[in-house]
Amino acid sequence: MPKPKPIRILVVDDHHVVRSGLAASLGLEDDLSVVAEAGDADEALAQFRKHQPDVVLMDMRLPGASGTATTAALRREWPDARVIIFTTFDGDEDVYRAMQAGARGYLLKSAPRDELLRAIRTVASGERFLPPELSLRLAQRVSEQDISEREIEVLRLVSAGKSNKEIGAALHIAEDTVKRHVSNVLAKLGVNDRAQAATEAIRRGFLHFD
Repeated sequence: MPKPKPIRILVVDDHHVVRSGLAASLGLEDDLSVVAEAGDADEALAQFRKHQPDVVLMDMRLPGASGTATTAALRREWPDARVIIFTTFDGDEDVYRAMQAGARGYLLKSAPRDELLRAIRTVASGERFLPPELSLRLAQRVSEQDISEREIEVLRLVSAGKSNKEIGAALHIAEDTVKRHVSNVLAKLGVNDRAQAATEAIRRGFLHFD
């Protein structure tokens, strides 16, 4: 009986050491093979075109386009591309946007190796993979009101300590409009003031600061 072909994997991460470590670890499995690596979005697309891997392990933070944006780009060109977001970010908004972009799985880098192997094999088989705690966050996020891109822009400036007047000037909108956006954001995040809004936005993945 012929031996099944190994699952072919593309690893996308901007840290060479991380890519090398993953390739070495996954290479220990008879049914897995890392066929290519990439350090940014453009390289990820080029390597996918060249190798047509079965599964992509995609970091969230990449130079240029994010892992979420890169996933969306892959799915536009290859609707059947199977991507697992493999990241340190666990905010419910991160998970929501990744799955909306077409990711088939989402896993934290702190996960045990066995869970990573299970995720790869599950996604390669055509199923989705999401750990229970992230499934719960995703379900909660889906049931909430969306925060618009404009509200996120306002939220980012609120987090930077800008006043309503300064935010209005930066975004070229009226101060009354800023007040309305801030009020809407506080309600959607379920917080009482601007400081709490900034903290909650970072915790849930609406904002990231390096």
